[in-house]
Amino acid sequence: MGEYILNNCNPPYKYELINKLNIMNVPSTVHLKDNKNYEFFVRYLLQKAMSVFKFTVPKHWSLDYFLYVLFCSGFICVFETKKFGVIPQWCTMEGLNVFYEPKAANVANPALPQIKTLEIGKDCVIVKLTPDYLGILDIISKYAAQMALCTEAFETNTYNTKFAYVFAAKDKSAARSFQEMFDRISAGEPAVAVGDKLFDEMNKPLWQPFAQNVSSTYIAPEILTTLKRCEANFDTEIGIPNANTDKRERLISDEVNANNVETYSKASLWMDNIKLGFDEVNAKFGLDLRVEWRIQPDIERSADNATADINTDPVQSKQ
Repeated sequence: MGEYILNNCNPPYKYELINKLNIMNVPSTVHLKDNKNYEFFVRYLLQKAMSVFKFTVPKHWSLDYFLYVLFCSGFICVFETKKFGVIPQWCTMEGLNVFYEPKAANVANPALPQIKTLEIGKDCVIVKLTPDYLGILDIISKYAAQMALCTEAFETNTYNTKFAYVFAAKDKSAARSFQEMFDRISAGEPAVAVGDKLFDEMNKPLWQPFAQNVSSTYIAPEILTTLKRCEANFDTEIGIPNANTDKRERLISDEVNANNVETYSKASLWMDNIKLGFDEVNAKFGLDLRVEWRIQPDIERSADNATADINTDPVQSKQ
């Protein structure tokens, strides 16, 4: 849903348009976002970001719709209808008030009789996630691209350790024979027969090792570590507790506490904005909207516990 909410015609341009413009480039540029790995991580990280808060909404609301609009668009309009009662809807903004904030909301839905233009504060209430009325798809996209690149590098590096040969083919027929042999060996067949096209006039095989010391180019463990660090950085961005530090024997309490503060600062800002919007909705329409932490942050206690565990000297503990 978020892919359709953002405007694809104005800068910053989305990757679909960039890929269309660059399709004639030779050699091709590196595209981090036009692949299934990227789509997987966008979906994974977006749902992970939604899990930070726990929402209580009326039964006749679709919580899934509410969450996707709020986190992708950055805001959602709540107003009253004769047919559906008080409902949330995606909207566009128009006009500016004295503080250069949106003055009215336009709601269009096939289930509603007509496009509604609602005055904010009078006819409707806007619940926003961030102070600038933007969603978090930019954060999602950034880390999804990084993690997709790490995953692709891991898969490529792991696969290349299975078979590292270069083939010298005389013609297309020999090339297809090499390809068939490669596929059958990679599939795990214990014995593979080859024809005379894969040998030269001296009956010597036309294949030769390309990288004999495969272990020297095997960096899959380092790539997995980088992937985990990318996800830990994302967790820090959205407010999920994590140990976003290199593994060391000792960490001082200030380092642990600093990471905890960084983790909850932005998420706390989002929480404040949502609560402010919910309070306005509850006061205007008599509802009981609530939002709370799914895991209650306790910066001081978590810092004390982490420091106690990490700074314990094993020699002193034995004594």
